[in-house]
Amino acid sequence: MTQPGRHVPHRQHQGPWVARLSHWFDRNILELGRELRLSYLPPLMVYLAYGIQGLTAIVGTFFVKDYLGLPASFLAALAFWAGIPWVLKMPLGHLVDLIWRYKAGLVYLGAAMLSASILIMIGLLADRAAMEAIMSAEAWYVAAVLLAPTGYVVQDVVADAMTVEAVPRLDPAGQPIDQARRKLMHTTMQTLGRVAIIGGGVLVSVANVYLFAGVAAMSEADKIATYIFIYQLALVIPLISILGVALAGYIKRRDFKRLLAHGFEPEEARLQLDRPVQQTTPNWWILGGSLVFVAFTLGMGLTNLPHNQEIIFIGSMAIVLFLMSRLMRVLDQEARLYLLGTAIIIFVFRAMPGPGAGQTWWMIDELAFDQQFLSVLSLIGSTMALVGLFVFRRFMAERSIAYVVVFLTLLSSFFYLPIVGMYFGLHQWTAAMTGGIVDARFIAIVDTALESPLGQVAMVPMLAWIANSAPDHLKATFFAVMASFSNLALSAGQLGTKYLNEVFLVTREVTDPITGQVTVPADYSELGPLMITALIIGLLLPLTAVALVKVSRLRSA
Repeated sequence: MTQPGRHVPHRQHQGPWVARLSHWFDRNILELGRELRLSYLPPLMVYLAYGIQGLTAIVGTFFVKDYLGLPASFLAALAFWAGIPWVLKMPLGHLVDLIWRYKAGLVYLGAAMLSASILIMIGLLADRAAMEAIMSAEAWYVAAVLLAPTGYVVQDVVADAMTVEAVPRLDPAGQPIDQARRKLMHTTMQTLGRVAIIGGGVLVSVANVYLFAGVAAMSEADKIATYIFIYQLALVIPLISILGVALAGYIKRRDFKRLLAHGFEPEEARLQLDRPVQQTTPNWWILGGSLVFVAFTLGMGLTNLPHNQEIIFIGSMAIVLFLMSRLMRVLDQEARLYLLGTAIIIFVFRAMPGPGAGQTWWMIDELAFDQQFLSVLSLIGSTMALVGLFVFRRFMAERSIAYVVVFLTLLSSFFYLPIVGMYFGLHQWTAAMTGGIVDARFIAIVDTALESPLGQVAMVPMLAWIANSAPDHLKATFFAVMASFSNLALSAGQLGTKYLNEVFLVTREVTDPITGQVTVPADYSELGPLMITALIIGLLLPLTAVALVKVSRLRSA
């Protein structure tokens, strides 16, 4: 009963659903702002730098098209080599653990590579003749293309491990933080990491719309000036990562002084702050296995053997599984069961095949989705992925990975039904019933907005579990090996997509550029069965994987 004269909070006059909504919004959205710590910012700044790398992608495409005479086959081979630095993530991860004390130097090295790549492109645009006096423009371009991913992967490996260090074990008074609280903090940290990367992509999308406004009608000199300005603007990318490392140094000095103020001796304070407390020694199985992985990928990637992709996938999987088995030896029995069960569930969830490019061709040809509308869908997808990370933060922290995967599997399957339905005329029926409002584009926009967050949500619990469970002296190694394992799941999904498209043949119309005759007619008659098959596989296999883990001795985080 309310006491006389006592003020009754406004929320007591609200309806139950309003109060519940307010409570949910506070716990999932506003609390994220309250959970943000200064210590989270250094790795987030490195992730943000990676997220905005696409700022120069469109400029680079037009530069190659208009100013370089490189054939498509050469560019395809160059794209392969540009992906090789990411193959090096496993040995680099272990190297970071070995020289963790000098991690700032690695970020500086990565920033130097990024800066060099950007400055090369500025030089080619601003004074090509001076650059060609040293070596050809094509050679300069190749150097720029290879420097950038190398710089990004070096910084990414360090940032992954920095997310572990960013979550404190002690409160400001020097008292240990309980495990449940730290789990939520790790989930928050990994959520914000995805937010930084995706948010960087959204910023780039918006910036490109503004920066390229009216470029098509500009003179050649004005176009080049615009391109140069964009590359100059891109120099902020390495600067952001450098400032992140500088901030990390400041935070460490601040925390050291704070512990001294609470009565810690200097040596004791250093032991609390300097992690890992266990000295990392070279694991030659990890280093050797990683080098075999790199050599195998390079060797097979440069051959034209039949079933080349399958051989690369099977060989890579065998090597990564071997490295995981070596890493599991440093964990206790219970942690091994959790690692294995969690890895199986995440792998199967991420390895699901899709309908492939045929679905997009059909949308372009039959639903009249043009480039601008597809760009709008892409921007909506990125934006809603950001929103989803905020909305599902508490859900990810408080539920097991098995629960999250089951929930996301059911939800993503449900959201895919309208796309399948449009193949059978759903959009025509809804348009007729709503006076043309709920047409194909309306359905695509709503479906994209609802479905986009799900893929990112699935990764955060796994990353948080790695950050919370990996030994301090092997945190970068664990992140690198598990990242390689999850990337192999995507490769398995791509192979599955290829197999489905071999069973269900979908073709788009191809015309001869000279004669204008149709050489390959469009045929979408098998797209419907293809989409239904992909839907059924994507629904059943993840649920089966979760069920098998649950009935076995394995565990899921």
